Amino acid sequence: MDKKSRVFFHISIRHLLLMLIDAVSLAGAALVAYFFLDRFQFNLQLNKLPYWIVGYIICGILGMAIFKAYRSFLTVDYIFDLAKSFSGFLIGEAVFIGFLSLTGNTKFIPFMLICTIVGTFILLVERIAYFLLVKKLTFMLNRSNYPSALIIGAGVAGRTVLSEIKRSKDHKYHVIGFVDDDENKISHYIDGIYVYGPTILIPELCAKHKIDELIFAIPTCPDDKKQKLLNICSATGCSVKIIPSLFELDGEKKFLPQIKSINVEDLLGRDVIKISDPHMADLINNRVVLVTGVGSIGSELCRQIVKFGPKKLVMVDIYENNAYDIQQELIRGGWGNIVSTEIASVRDYDKMKLLFTCYKPDIVFHAAAHKHVPLMEDNPEEAVKNNIFGTFNVARLCGEFGIRKMVLISTDKAVNPTNVMGATKRCCEMVMQYMAQQDNGCEYVAVRFGNVLGSNGSVIPLFAKQIESGGPVTVTHPDIIRYFMTIPEAVSLVLEAGSLAHGGEIFVLDMGEPVKITTLAENLIRLYGYQPYTEMPIKFTGLRPGEKLFEELLMSEEGLSETSNKKIFIGKQIDINGDEFMADLEKIRVAAANNDKENVTSLLHKIVPTFVTEQKTPANAKQ
Repeated sequence: MDKKSRVFFHISIRHLLLMLIDAVSLAGAALVAYFFLDRFQFNLQLNKLPYWIVGYIICGILGMAIFKAYRSFLTVDYIFDLAKSFSGFLIGEAVFIGFLSLTGNTKFIPFMLICTIVGTFILLVERIAYFLLVKKLTFMLNRSNYPSALIIGAGVAGRTVLSEIKRSKDHKYHVIGFVDDDENKISHYIDGIYVYGPTILIPELCAKHKIDELIFAIPTCPDDKKQKLLNICSATGCSVKIIPSLFELDGEKKFLPQIKSINVEDLLGRDVIKISDPHMADLINNRVVLVTGVGSIGSELCRQIVKFGPKKLVMVDIYENNAYDIQQELIRGGWGNIVSTEIASVRDYDKMKLLFTCYKPDIVFHAAAHKHVPLMEDNPEEAVKNNIFGTFNVARLCGEFGIRKMVLISTDKAVNPTNVMGATKRCCEMVMQYMAQQDNGCEYVAVRFGNVLGSNGSVIPLFAKQIESGGPVTVTHPDIIRYFMTIPEAVSLVLEAGSLAHGGEIFVLDMGEPVKITTLAENLIRLYGYQPYTEMPIKFTGLRPGEKLFEELLMSEEGLSETSNKKIFIGKQIDINGDEFMADLEKIRVAAANNDKENVTSLLHKIVPTFVTEQKTPANAKQ
């Protein structure tokens, strides 16, 4: 017997068993009706009565079967299932009573009416008892076999999650209740599940009911409120699952498969900055755009650029895996006809010139760079070759080919740098400002922002891997602080900077308050369901070579001026002494070509006077 036949046979046996139970119940109803009428000396023809009782039972069960009452016997929608049962039963008995009337057996109609009334009552009691028994057994089974859960949010999303949990074979939870702040929902039941509230009681409820997991089911929740609720959730020590925001949800899929264990944007500690400039479309639409370096930032640039309708998008990267991944993603998204992928290094001036000749780009976004701080400390010559002279090659070609705009991706580590990577990126900014002074028709602009949540090499993926492997979570210093932004925020800033640029500016994003890395690690550990330090150790390893306790976003001499977007500022352009700068660049180029690490580092200090190696903590830094 194949699997499908076994399942069908199993279901048929279940149907027959339920029908047999109902048949016995209806026979009992007929017996009650008989004794009731016999007490009042109602004359019944006993020789025909058994036949009519059998007919009564068959019609009632047949009616319920036609209404598919046995196929979904008291499942999740038990009210609907009850309605199907009694609709089928009453219609079946109405048909039978009609048959009695048509065949002239009207004497039996009072008996059948009483049978129907008593039968309805017995079936109701039987089903309520069955439901309570199954619910109790299910409660005991789920309590022991499945993680207990509280659903945060008793709205449409929360109700949908509950319904999917009850139907799902892959996502099993023992749902203890809902938690909501809406007074109109608190103390009510949703599909038999109690609604607790307000949300401030979440830690108390978790302790009282021994909750294993919290399911955050408010996809429309504002970012500030969401952060407060997640802070409450993280304090419980329970694992936290989150339904994506309304804009991230795939409407064609169920909620449960889309629940995320960790959403890095939820750890940002502030509202996600919305950047919208109508001139961004004018910058990209029907133009040839070239992007160098398609890692985490560059690939997101490409995703957003194609939405503005470029004539052609040229992606350039020396690392073929990055290039292939984003190429395939854009092809799947239907952008393959406008996307070209080139494997090349920005160090190679001749190859880059060939690409410029071939594609004749209008806009260039330069994201290619070595960004790993400790590795660049050990390999300063490589940072110089790739970061400084890769940028110089691209900037020079933009001038030679009359490119409209070039946008450099910079970093807050370029401000008063304490490491080689930051110093080379500051030198890249100086290259952009020097080229802007040449008045060659290209508008050069740099975009400076802090650490990017979820990007390659950022702390979130590192912490997540450490937690998943059992720890410890490593933090360099208990007081280290950083500014954070999301990848979409960073890319939106880059695009808007391109639309606002007139040449030589350094754009800076107001990223709010800095985040203490230790606090970030603690919250992430709690969101994974562990207690920091006790269940998941945090190890402080000491500051790495070239690492700061804090990051700055603007050099003191730059000053600030506002833009049309209140979250974006422009640093005043600093004049570059062209002759001296070019002479220093030639010296450091030769030193890097000779792999002379000491001379490279010494020349970096000369080119970037703010490059210091000593640590300092600002007065307003939060410890």
